[in-house]
Amino acid sequence: MLILLAAIFLLHLACIAVLLAATIHNAWWMTNTTSIDIWDWWVWGDGKWNNTEIPSHYPQAYLQAVQATSVLACIFCILGLFVFVAQLYTLPKGKRFLFTGAFQLLAWLCIMIAASIYTDIFHRDEKGWYGASFILAWISVCLTFISCVTYFILRKKTA
Repeated sequence: MLILLAAIFLLHLACIAVLLAATIHNAWWMTNTTSIDIWDWWVWGDGKWNNTEIPSHYPQAYLQAVQATSVLACIFCILGLFVFVAQLYTLPKGKRFLFTGAFQLLAWLCIMIAASIYTDIFHRDEKGWYGASFILAWISVCLTFISCVTYFILRKKTA
């Protein structure tokens, strides 16, 4: 049981790391001369990357929705880890980790919304490719869903 709990704890830490990397790193959309994330627009010039503001033609309401749901996913996932550790000590034997699973479900829902909005709204007719942060966002969708299901299934050992 201890090995299972350690594996679940490590999965949860991986979820947090991937969510934070996807939210913070500046590579949601890439071209040869730009690197775009949900916070800034980076342009290659003079032999270095220059930070510029996101252009006004960007749909700001959708961008703010992506930013908010990405941050909320990180917060829910981190809170879920604290709740999991607390439930290890306070949850009666034989009960399920439903409260922790609920936090992971919220984190999964938030990052899925963020990645889906970004996929549907931004860069539809532009030349370029999705960057590492965008891919990490979709990987975190999978990881948080697996973690969520694991917490809903997991019971505290009775013996």
